[in-house]
Amino acid sequence: MIRFLLNRELRVEDRLDPNLTVLNYLRQTLGKTGTKEGCASGDCGACTVVVGELVGEDGAERIRYRTLNSCLTFVSSLHGKQLISVDDLKHRGELHGVQQAMVDCHGSQCGFCTPGFVMSLFALQKNSSGESVEERKAEAHEALAGNLCRCTGYRPILDAAEQSCCQKQPDQFDAAEAETIAQLKAIAPRETAELNSGDKRCLLPLTIADLADIYTANPQARLLAGGTDLALEVTQFHRELPVMIYVGHVEEMKRVEVFDDRIEIGAATPLTDCYETLARDYPDFGELLHRFASLQIRNQGTLGGNIGNASPIGDSPPLLIALGARLVLRKGSERRELPIDEYFIDYKVTARQEGEFIEQVIIPRPQANQAFRAYKVSKRLDDDISAVCAAIQITVADGRITAVRTGFGGMAAIPKRAKACEAALLGQTFNSATFERAAQALSEDFAPLTDFRASKEYRLLTAQNLLRKCFLELEAPQAVTRVTHYA
Repeated sequence: MIRFLLNRELRVEDRLDPNLTVLNYLRQTLGKTGTKEGCASGDCGACTVVVGELVGEDGAERIRYRTLNSCLTFVSSLHGKQLISVDDLKHRGELHGVQQAMVDCHGSQCGFCTPGFVMSLFALQKNSSGESVEERKAEAHEALAGNLCRCTGYRPILDAAEQSCCQKQPDQFDAAEAETIAQLKAIAPRETAELNSGDKRCLLPLTIADLADIYTANPQARLLAGGTDLALEVTQFHRELPVMIYVGHVEEMKRVEVFDDRIEIGAATPLTDCYETLARDYPDFGELLHRFASLQIRNQGTLGGNIGNASPIGDSPPLLIALGARLVLRKGSERRELPIDEYFIDYKVTARQEGEFIEQVIIPRPQANQAFRAYKVSKRLDDDISAVCAAIQITVADGRITAVRTGFGGMAAIPKRAKACEAALLGQTFNSATFERAAQALSEDFAPLTDFRASKEYRLLTAQNLLRKCFLELEAPQAVTRVTHYA
């Protein structure tokens, strides 16, 4: 049985298909058709909803509102949370402030994408902290990067964002906050829950020990974290997932802790919650995270999930490989550490044993004279998948390269290091000739494939050029080299 709030109405679901997405739950089960299905893959944002969760210490709780793609969210993950859809915003016959802003600014044309934009604006209004015009614009662009308008009406929508955030007024959610907090505290999960439809089930443990025991007993189960990749098996390939284990309530796996020599990130930590810590130590990691899918995906997708699905074009593994990250794997009560570059064996094949899961990611902190650069090449700046992803960590002392690690995605069946390239750099003089030899060595490391994202020739040349770009950025930091410098 799972319990959650639909706006402020308590919903208790027992016999419900765990493969049911929030989108279909709203539209088909409840008849709330304001939320639209556009792509069913998390690309367009038409299905955007907002989920409220309790955060903060006991006695000082607040509700954190975040956007999600309802087409990629299984209904079981709503347990203990508040779901808000576009149907909930109108209050006592009056439009919500963000809806009124869309009307005032003529931000809707065909209207199909409008509910998703409205929900992204609603969350933006709740979370906006920008004080200057430029900060507010940046927040709006990030909030709306995962919402596509097929009528090309972005300018008035951005005007609506400006109006709704600069002139925001208290709404019904603010007025009912204390009562909603009390409701959420009353339904907070206190033991392992289960959603069971008879032939399919989803288990929801609360502790890492319970997760380990349940997974050991059900090694065939699919682990559900953010679900942004797993849900595609249901929405795109029409497969059934008989048993799932939702890890989103395991607080031990959602921690980000910083030590003198390392950063420890729980595998179930949403990418949004990783940003501040990673960007502080590694600005390029933070910059790339801003281009990692969309805010809806980053709010939901996890670092461990991005590693665990073993995609050759996942954005985080190349960076983590270059940084020399290690994975903590757990099976039952036993743990082991594994360098992340040893985790990937072949296409979608990993070193993870049956019943074993990623518990934690350990990332070394930067050392003296160490530089880190990361690059993503894709057809769109935002909300797109990499054709090539590259990361280089390099240490230079007295004009010589004393240490180097690389990580590349989109160049092979797995994300991997470029060993020949590294050998061409290590111990050599830091100059353009050294990097040119290393660029040529990449042809020994990779024989990329041609697909609809890029040809093999394009991928190899791009990887070589990214290495050359790395040298230019280190040699001449003032040089403008990135597409994001256009602003």
